[in-house]
Amino acid sequence: MKTQAVDSTIKNSVGSREGDRLIEDYEVRPVPESERQGWLKLTLVWIAGIIALSATALGGALGSGMSLSQAIVVSLVGTFLLAILNILCGIPGNKTGLSTSMISSFAMGRYGAYLVSVVIAISLFGWFGVQLDLFGSSLLNVIESVFGVEVNRTLLMIIGGILMTVTSMIGYKAIEKLSLVAVPLLGILLVGSTIIVLNNYSLSELNSAALAAEPITLGAGISLVIGSLAVGAIIAPDFSRYARGTKDTVISSLLGYFIGYSIVLLIAILLAKATTEVDVVAIMIGIGWGTGGMLVLILAQWTTNNTNLYSSALGFSVVFRSVPKYIITIFAGIVGTVFAITGIYTNFITFLNVLSIMIPPVGGIYAADFIMRRHAYDFAKIDLIKKVNYYSIGIWAIAIFVAFATSAPPLGFAWFTLTNAPAIDAFIVAFILQIGASKWLMDDEKEVGNEVS
Repeated sequence: MKTQAVDSTIKNSVGSREGDRLIEDYEVRPVPESERQGWLKLTLVWIAGIIALSATALGGALGSGMSLSQAIVVSLVGTFLLAILNILCGIPGNKTGLSTSMISSFAMGRYGAYLVSVVIAISLFGWFGVQLDLFGSSLLNVIESVFGVEVNRTLLMIIGGILMTVTSMIGYKAIEKLSLVAVPLLGILLVGSTIIVLNNYSLSELNSAALAAEPITLGAGISLVIGSLAVGAIIAPDFSRYARGTKDTVISSLLGYFIGYSIVLLIAILLAKATTEVDVVAIMIGIGWGTGGMLVLILAQWTTNNTNLYSSALGFSVVFRSVPKYIITIFAGIVGTVFAITGIYTNFITFLNVLSIMIPPVGGIYAADFIMRRHAYDFAKIDLIKKVNYYSIGIWAIAIFVAFATSAPPLGFAWFTLTNAPAIDAFIVAFILQIGASKWLMDDEKEVGNEVS
């Protein structure tokens, strides 16, 4: 009997350790080298987050408002600049093994990082609910039009919320496994439907096709592409912390944001030129690929929206350090799903847009500070950082002001323009100002060190 009891205790202990390993995500400490991965898996994770209904809609809008050659140029330039932005923000994550919210503490101080974490967490948590609402409505329309079956929209949102919450709760490991399955399948479905639709068209015919919407200039098009995923690039450390080395961060950023995103946009552009339709799912249903369209919708929204919830939970984990991340994720997933079902989010879209425009300058601040003060970005020194770095907080405020000043009403004031992409305006201003502030801080630290010696 004693032997059986001991065996049972050992089994329970082993099972507990395996469960802990499954949900261990290193939310407030560095990802160990043994858990790091190469560029291929990280590429798939980023592509999975990129392929969304909003991405294909953007490609469709470019195809409707530009010639084919112009739309291709815009896509390549915009996605390349996004890849560079992702590299700048991703390398600090790779070097430290820490999340975006944790990294920001080195540049902005402990309490400054709390403020950043709250802004990122609430913003992405809010968009999780908005996207879940879109998921339920879109899937309901597809099921009714393809299969003629009436389904409860609330039930679809609950199922979607559960799927997204579970993968986010487990963390990067689950997101990576989902990406390994979703990306190849999405690629086959999107490329296959494109080949069928374009079978009767030549490139010259598509290039000379009349515009189906208001013309879009090259500058405006590039700004639309960059702005579409600027926030995603700013939170790159949440994923690049799992990269094995800098090379893996750089390669995966180029393959994911430059190659992967440009291909997604190109597919949507070609389909829009051929059909004057910007909804890829509707196009797939139109060619008789109803089931394929439903799979694209489910996988695209699942892989994209669980990253919203995942990064939101990482942000909340910095503020509520005593609460395990999986508990935070479950709570956020439940509340987000309830809010989506009740439609509460529709009253807060403007507020979420305001929060979203506050995130890009954070990337400019920590990327610039990392370049200038790389020696300070060491987890062993995290207890030595200031409570508040007033210079960086001030730079954040200035950059946010610039973002609102260059944004069109009703979100902003449209007082002047810089790049036509307010998120990038804020990033650039924050980056330049932080370079100077970090240089001054380095000189000040050297003077203090000389006095002590």
